[in-house]
Amino acid sequence: MPSYSVAIRTLGTACAFYQRTLDSIVRQTLQPEAIVVYIAEGYALPRETVGREKYVYVRKGMAAQRALSYSEIDSEYILFLDDDVEMPPDGVATLFQELETYGGDVIAPATFHNHDATFRQKLIRTLTGREVCRPWGHRWAFKVLPTAGFSYNNRPRRPVYRSETNAGPCFLCRKRDFLAIRYEDELWLDEVPYCIPDDMVMFYKMHLHGLRMLTSFDSGIVHADAGSTLRQSDEREARLIYSEYRNKLIFWYKFIYKPVRNPFSRFWAVLAIAYAYGLQALKYALRGGDRYDAFRRGVREGWQYVARLRQTANA
Repeated sequence: MPSYSVAIRTLGTACAFYQRTLDSIVRQTLQPEAIVVYIAEGYALPRETVGREKYVYVRKGMAAQRALSYSEIDSEYILFLDDDVEMPPDGVATLFQELETYGGDVIAPATFHNHDATFRQKLIRTLTGREVCRPWGHRWAFKVLPTAGFSYNNRPRRPVYRSETNAGPCFLCRKRDFLAIRYEDELWLDEVPYCIPDDMVMFYKMHLHGLRMLTSFDSGIVHADAGSTLRQSDEREARLIYSEYRNKLIFWYKFIYKPVRNPFSRFWAVLAIAYAYGLQALKYALRGGDRYDAFRRGVREGWQYVARLRQTANA
């Protein structure tokens, strides 16, 4: 079995969630060579421990704390974790076995079960192009759409599927493959309050780089999602809306529109993003208030960033 080390990004504030993450690592049947914790500068080291962690202070940010050189790690593979992931004892061994069996380069557990949403949720998200419920095409778990959203397999029956994107709390790949995608070029994600959609940017960049990506539905790995306990205030929701629609426009331009050379495909991508953003504009206009202002500001700043990218490319 190949060697691996664990890389955890944290603020050091996940408390019991983080302890469960550490405990699940040391219970693995396949033990890591090292546990390296990348903690944001200015934050205190957590009290939770299993006595094997090495801490490294890095720049704060969901993207910045993952877009690293990992010079502290010599293992062939890295298991990337957030600080609120819990694994069964054979979780890592399962991921390695499935990588070998299905011929993958990257594998992530399906920690967000989109297919378990209610019919109403599926219908609304599908119509807006954000998360399209796909009852057909069972070869794939998740596919990226020209709306800057994704589609998902509504009836996963096999343990592993191919994917173009994944959830980011946990994934396993070779260190050299991760470094090859130059995730450090995507730190624009951290320029707003919430780093949405950092997972899709990272994984789709892997896909475009030619890495074969897999989603595991039977690893038993779960995401406790410590952040979900935060109160969803109106102010927080407005920041989320602004961040999402600013960053998704940039993602759409960089990774969906720009790489395509076929004029019809580009036209289709423009229609798709116009449809998706048009529906969202209508929704937030009807709701009014801070949410609509946040949406408009996100769209405006997203296009301003895209305009700067175009100017740089044409210079």
